[in-house]
Amino acid sequence: MTITDITYSNEYTTFSRQQIIAKVKSQLSQQRFDHVMRVEKTALELAERFHVNLQKVSIAALLHDYAKELKPETMRDKVISENLNLEMLNFGGAICHGPVGAVFAQKSFNIQDSDILNAIRHHTCGSPKMSDVEKVIFIADYTEPERQASTAPIARAYAEESLDKALAYIITQEILYLIDRGIAIYPATIETYNAYAVKK
Repeated sequence: MTITDITYSNEYTTFSRQQIIAKVKSQLSQQRFDHVMRVEKTALELAERFHVNLQKVSIAALLHDYAKELKPETMRDKVISENLNLEMLNFGGAICHGPVGAVFAQKSFNIQDSDILNAIRHHTCGSPKMSDVEKVIFIADYTEPERQASTAPIARAYAEESLDKALAYIITQEILYLIDRGIAIYPATIETYNAYAVKK
């Protein structure tokens, strides 16, 4: 299967893949759009490997960064107007863009599926109880081919073996990165670490 083989039924959205791509391209810089397309490719490879719904994964991957480049004031207004968790505003767009992107997915793309919406919502911080679709998007965002982090190859190796092992490794590395730089850690990130990375 190649990416271009994917066609969407109307089960998850009334938009075609090409229509979504066009809207995403108009919303993002070329650099960010290219990242999105690499994430979709990586996510679909993971989905095939671990038998995860390809349509859901494709849609979530294409829309995961839809709100990434909103102006800060627009992001803030959206968080407030949509009654999202106001605590996010203390952590900036890096945290806000997932939940805000899920709002766009629901309202602008007619998406109601919880796996897709949660994959967009949680792709940065994760969540203590993630579906396989959520895990795939979270992992693909970190392991797409142009990610230059020294830890990315190790994450890719874990992703060959297990979604949970890759997730545990990635969330651990993200927390270490933030600690090393003295950056505040959003509570959901810690909750994800406790759920997946702490030795039981």
